[in-house]
Amino acid sequence: MEQVFSYIISLGASVMMPILFTIIGLCIGMKFGKSLKSGLYVGVGFVGLGIVTALLTTNFNTPLDAISKIFDLDLKVFDMGWPAAAAVAYNTAVGALIIPICLGINFLLLVTKCTRTVNIDLWNYWHFAFIGAVAYFVMDESLLWGYFAAITCYIITLVMADLTADRFQGYYDNMEGISIPQPFCQSFTPFAIGINWLLDRIPGFSKLDIDAEGLKQKFGVLGEPLVLGVIVGALIGAAAHFDNFTNFAAYAATFDSTTDAVMSIVKSVLFLGVTMGAVMELIPRITRLFIDGLMPISEKTQEVVKRKFKGKKVYIGMSPALVIGHPTTLVVSLLLIPVTLILAIVLSKAGNQFLPLASLAGMFYVFVMVLPYTKGNVVKTFIIGLVAVTIGLYFVTDMAPAFTQAANTVFEATQDKAAKIPDGFQAGAMDFASSLFGYVIFACVNYLKWIGMGVLTLITVAMVAWNRMRITAEEKNTL
Repeated sequence: MEQVFSYIISLGASVMMPILFTIIGLCIGMKFGKSLKSGLYVGVGFVGLGIVTALLTTNFNTPLDAISKIFDLDLKVFDMGWPAAAAVAYNTAVGALIIPICLGINFLLLVTKCTRTVNIDLWNYWHFAFIGAVAYFVMDESLLWGYFAAITCYIITLVMADLTADRFQGYYDNMEGISIPQPFCQSFTPFAIGINWLLDRIPGFSKLDIDAEGLKQKFGVLGEPLVLGVIVGALIGAAAHFDNFTNFAAYAATFDSTTDAVMSIVKSVLFLGVTMGAVMELIPRITRLFIDGLMPISEKTQEVVKRKFKGKKVYIGMSPALVIGHPTTLVVSLLLIPVTLILAIVLSKAGNQFLPLASLAGMFYVFVMVLPYTKGNVVKTFIIGLVAVTIGLYFVTDMAPAFTQAANTVFEATQDKAAKIPDGFQAGAMDFASSLFGYVIFACVNYLKWIGMGVLTLITVAMVAWNRMRITAEEKNTL
């Protein structure tokens, strides 16, 4: 088994995933040509992720290191973004089989009335594989611990998708029969419920709101991820040259003329700006490749489910990308991005070591399951996001050593550039390392070991049992 998994891992995700998805497509009745094309799109997507991540890590490690030294900041956790997390997830023994195993568990829970959600959001299975991969490495490459962590996260997410489905469908238009079994989004549901409840207890607070649609229009070109990335990258470049600005005479002396010195700084700042803008723009475009590859498989799976479970209430678990274009989501995300950067810097004196960069492109996914509870209230949504993201910075910081171990091992085995960490840094990403679900599972495994396994098992079994009682009770009431 060890030799088999070692060989599979050595193939790398860009080769392994096309093979896996081609086989899955054939198993659910797709033609070979269509299955192969779907798998190849996924493989090409992984190649693209490696290129984009390398673009980020190669060009920003030196400026960030300079900023940390200039301003005496302890920001040693480099934001690798979700591309690195996905590469780590699928380039491990856990990730190699996570999709068929989780699909099997999903089917079992469905036929035993423990869930109503059929999770066909196959791309986002990397979240489960990621937390499984982290547990696998921190527990000395134990498949038992790796699959335990991944499956626990999967089952909890399915139950949460069931519990939030009605509210999700009630808030967003044209989403009947859809649930969101994506653990990153669902992990913000407890924050949404708890903080929203507290805010509602403040007299008059519910009436405090902002016109999201109007504010969205006012952002104009500044609301584009590309432009926002250029601004963030340029600011990082300018901050990295702070010493050169304050001691410009000494810096200019190293050049033939003052003009050359100025042009050197301008070139550096503009290059980092355009590079960061490229990362913010290319990551969503490359994600489109995964969606193009997986959508035919998802649609065929949906057909099979509807045919097999005709007459029964079933939710189709879809990607949260369906609703991230909501005006409140866009407005709050754009407001929270600069605030998060400032918070990360300020909190570096209080234990945070993570500065978000690539992860900023995924900020929109924080609010998918928050809006149904705040009813789109911009002020409430911003406060919930602020609290959740602030706590998430510390989650990422604490998980960084384990993430780094996993990324280094994967890079040594596969040479996947997406998993290459810049020298002198540790690896981090908001998605999925800042997730409440992911961090709690990691903490239980890493710090509590067998006790943690027992606690997580009890929580998971209790949630499944409660969900089954709820489903059977609803079915009896409809008879």
